[in-house]
Amino acid sequence: MAKDNLAKYRRSIMIAYICMFFALFTVFTSIFAYFFAKKIIAANDAEVWLQAQAFWVMRNSLIYFIVMIFASLWFIPLYFYYWDTYIWVTACTVIGVVFVLIAFLYLLNAWIKGISKFIKNKAVF
Repeated sequence: MAKDNLAKYRRSIMIAYICMFFALFTVFTSIFAYFFAKKIIAANDAEVWLQAQAFWVMRNSLIYFIVMIFASLWFIPLYFYYWDTYIWVTACTVIGVVFVLIAFLYLLNAWIKGISKFIKNKAVF
């Protein structure tokens, strides 16, 4: 029974990492990665390195989601067409693009670091 649970937990973490990768393209899959990893944290019989992997996915998915929400706030002035002539709207757009790039690179780095440790069956922290 324990081997079945271990295989199930590993599969859930792998699905969380797949969702974390797809979060690079759409932010909403980071929510799915968060909830797949949350299942592992709630399990009492999960191994420590799997729980560390789950914490890693949860933490990075949440940070990515928050940074992307913050980055999206910088694009709000683009909604108003008549504001487009002002230089501060262009500055807000540039700042938003910079935050999007920071969030993208952050999640890409976290994904590469986490998946490489997961393949080695080690804790990621």
